[in-house]
Amino acid sequence: YIIFYQKRKMLYLLKCIRSQKILFWFHGIFNSIEISPVILLFPTDKAYFIAKELLTTERTYLKDLEVITVSFQKSVGKDEALPDSLRNLIFANFEPVYKFHETFLKDVEQRLAQWEGRSNAHIKGDYQRIGDVMLKNIQGLKLLTANFQKHSEALLELERMCRSSRKLEGLCRDFELQKVCYLPLNIFFLRPLHRLMHYKQILERLCKHYPPTHDDFRDSRAALADVSEMVVQLHGTLIKMENFQKLLELKKDLTGIDNLALPGREFIRLGCLSKLSGKGLQQRMFFLFNDVLMYTSRGLTASNQFKVHGQLPLYGMTIRESEDEWGVPHSFTLFGQRQSVVVAASSASEMEKWVEDIKMAIELADKCNGPSAEILSSSFTDSKSPEESSADQESEDDLSASRTSLERQTPHRGNTTVHVCWHRNTSVSMVDFSVALENQLSGNLLRKFKNSNGWQKLWVVFTNFSLFFYKTHQDEYPLASLPLLGYSITIPSESENIHKDYVFKLHFKSHVYYFRSESEYTFERWMEVIRSATCSSSHIRSLSRKEPHVY
Repeated sequence: YIIFYQKRKMLYLLKCIRSQKILFWFHGIFNSIEISPVILLFPTDKAYFIAKELLTTERTYLKDLEVITVSFQKSVGKDEALPDSLRNLIFANFEPVYKFHETFLKDVEQRLAQWEGRSNAHIKGDYQRIGDVMLKNIQGLKLLTANFQKHSEALLELERMCRSSRKLEGLCRDFELQKVCYLPLNIFFLRPLHRLMHYKQILERLCKHYPPTHDDFRDSRAALADVSEMVVQLHGTLIKMENFQKLLELKKDLTGIDNLALPGREFIRLGCLSKLSGKGLQQRMFFLFNDVLMYTSRGLTASNQFKVHGQLPLYGMTIRESEDEWGVPHSFTLFGQRQSVVVAASSASEMEKWVEDIKMAIELADKCNGPSAEILSSSFTDSKSPEESSADQESEDDLSASRTSLERQTPHRGNTTVHVCWHRNTSVSMVDFSVALENQLSGNLLRKFKNSNGWQKLWVVFTNFSLFFYKTHQDEYPLASLPLLGYSITIPSESENIHKDYVFKLHFKSHVYYFRSESEYTFERWMEVIRSATCSSSHIRSLSRKEPHVY
C-alpha cells in the first residue's frame, strides 16, 4: 500500500510495483516524477525472490549440464579413444537428466512470468507460488536417482581410462582448455548431486518464510521431504566423489609424484606456509592429506606446476608451537619419524587452521595401521633444486590484472585454486571446497570499479571460490572471472559516496569492486555465499559432514 499527496501518481506506481521491477530502480522513479511520499509501506514478497533464485540458478545448472551432454560429447564422443562402454556410461546417464531439466526450467520460467504478470494475463489463478512446481518436478527427479549414482561410476571409469590411454587423456586436457569448460571437467560430474543440495536449501528458506496456513506451504514442505530423502540417499556418494575429484584436480597442479589418488587417501587442506631452512624462511605450498603432509615449490616452467620436494608421513608425527624457540611469528615444528620441519604461517588465524587440521590428521593416522607401503617406498628428499631456490616473479598485481579484469578475457584455467592460494598467501580446506560448490548462486548484478562512474549490468555466477562474469545468461562462456580467496566483503562506507541500496564491496589490497543487487533478499544471499568463500571453515565441520545428516 502506498499513500501519496499527489494521488494522480498512484496508479502509475502501482503498475510499476506489479511488475516487481520497481525494487531495482525505485529511487529513479521518485527522482523523475518528483513526488513526496508521506507513508511508504512497500510489500516485498520474499517468496518471489526465492523463486527467482531457483530460476537463475536453474539456468546456470542447465548450462553446466550442456558442458557434458553437448560440448564434451561433441569434442570426444566420436573419437575411437573413448570406448563405447565409457561413452554410454557418461552420456546415457547425463542426457536424461539434461532433458528433464530442460522441461523443469520451462516450468519455472512460465510460473515466474505468470507471477510477474508478463504472460497469460487473461488466465485467472493463483500463480504467486512455486512449491507446487517444485513438488511435481522433484517427484519426477526421484525417478533419475539411478542416473545420479552412475555419475560417480562414470567419473571413476573416465579417470581409469585416461591413465591407460594417453590419447584420451590428451582429449580431456584439450577440452578443459576450451572456454566453455570454465571449471575443471570433473566438477561438472558432481553438478547433479550439488543441485539436489541447492533445491533443499531453497525449499528450506521457502518453508521457513511461509506460515503453515499459506496455500503454498503444504506443497513446499512435501517437496522438501522428497528432496531431503534423495540427499540422504546420495550423501555418501557425494562425499566420495568430492574427495576423488579434488585429488584428480590437485594431481594436475603437482609434479614429482606418481600417484596422488591412492585408495583411502582423503584431502584435508592446502595452502602457503614458510619453511625454515639454511637460507631463512622460504614460501612453500603444503598439501595435507589423511596420511601425509607434502611440501612443494612453484617452478618457473611453462606449466607452472608445483614440484613435490618432500613428504612427511603423519603416523607417529608430533607438532609443537615454536615461536619462542626460533623467534619467528606464527611458527610451529613438525617432528616426523625421519625428519623435522619448522614452518610459519602468515597470520595467527592461518596458524590455528593448520595446527588444528594437522593434529586431527595425526589422530586419524595413528588410529590406522601406520603409513602405507606406497609412501614408505617413495623417495623424497629435501633437496635444494634450482627451481626451489629461484624467486617467483609473478606478483599479485600481475595475477589480478590478467585474471580479474573484465576488459580482458581470462587466461583459461590459469587461476586454479592452488595458484590463487600461492599468490594470496592463504589456505583452504576440503570443507571450504564443498561449501563453495554447494553454495552456488547466479543472477544479474550491477558492477562498478573503484574509479569508474557508471554501473554495468552483468550476469554473474558464483562457484568454486570465484565470480564468473557474462553479459547475459545466454552466453556460452564467461568473459572473465574474479577469484575470491583472500578478498574481504563489506558494505561501502559513507566516504565512498556510493549512495545506492543493496551494494556490497569486494576488496583485496588495492583492488576494489562494488556490486549492486536488486533487492534486500538477493543482497543478503550474495553476501552469504561470498562469505562462504572468504571465511574458512574448521575441521569440526569436516568431521560432521561425514556423519549421516538428519533432515
